[in-house]
Amino acid sequence: MTIVYFLILLSLIIVIHEAGHLAAAKKFGVYCYEFSFGMGPAIFQKKGKETVYSIRAIPIGGYVSMAGEQDGDEMYPDVKVAEDRRLINKPWWQKVIIMLAGVFMNFMLAWIIFSMIFLSNGVFYEPAKAVVSQVVEGSPAEKAGFMSGDVIRKIIKEDGSSAEVDTYLDMQTFSNGYSGLETYVIERNGETMELQVQPAYDEESGMYLIGIVGSEGETKTVNLVNCWYYGLAEMGTIFRLLVITIASIFHGSGFSQFSGPVGIYQATETYAAMGFGSFMALVAQLSMNVGIFNLLPLPVLDGGQVVITLAETVVGKELNTKVKTVLMAACWVLLIGFMLFVTWNDIAKLFS
Repeated sequence: MTIVYFLILLSLIIVIHEAGHLAAAKKFGVYCYEFSFGMGPAIFQKKGKETVYSIRAIPIGGYVSMAGEQDGDEMYPDVKVAEDRRLINKPWWQKVIIMLAGVFMNFMLAWIIFSMIFLSNGVFYEPAKAVVSQVVEGSPAEKAGFMSGDVIRKIIKEDGSSAEVDTYLDMQTFSNGYSGLETYVIERNGETMELQVQPAYDEESGMYLIGIVGSEGETKTVNLVNCWYYGLAEMGTIFRLLVITIASIFHGSGFSQFSGPVGIYQATETYAAMGFGSFMALVAQLSMNVGIFNLLPLPVLDGGQVVITLAETVVGKELNTKVKTVLMAACWVLLIGFMLFVTWNDIAKLFS
């Protein structure tokens, strides 16, 4: 049964994303050759008024082939399209909207799901602020000089990576599994100071901890009016955590917090067993992740295409085709390597 949930999860996120591109493209009159779910050979195709709708053998990924895109024109060389219906000939702002429409739909899906979950539960639990409520006796934090009431603003690791923190969840995301020396920027009685502390291994939890306890987050009552606000609040929390994780990659850490298909499959099994609401929460989280990931300025992603479009608009001419091809190839190698790494990491966790 897990495989069914897994396919539903992937299908919903991918179809929503690609449907955003398709809807925006058709809105601005761009000719769309094909709307495809999945990769590889087609196992089902149906021709609409002008667009072919396809389901392909490998249910990972998807695409919209548009006139004026190199890949789209190469796949359908016999289809004659008017010049004013080609993406390349559209105004820059229409191109940007088309490229970002998939991300927008991912965010909309997450917003609706989170809002409905909180409305169904009737409550929203605000994450605890990064304020020290208690310092554990004899802990590294006590030795470093932490006191109750300290407001933690920033954490800096030995490797130079840092994160602005607002909640304990931010702190856990950034420092999870880290055993090196950390510098905490705190506020105490209106003054800013720095405290250095090295986490100690706690056998009971199996984690490296510094020995501070935070207060509990507030519980808010949710109704049909404010559920949309709390849905956005949850999205903001996830966005902040993912930014912290992505930033940590550039300092050689944070890779362990990413998962590929194997890890997502395991998560699907766990969340599905917890009930429909938990499963939909996973769908919303992954939809957010897909949206944010696609905003990265890599040429093979939506964010990179926006950067290229804006650069071409500023300079007044298209980027050299050979340069584009090299950039695309390099990014595909990078992404495939990253996917292989996270998949290996997921498999290794199964045996650890």
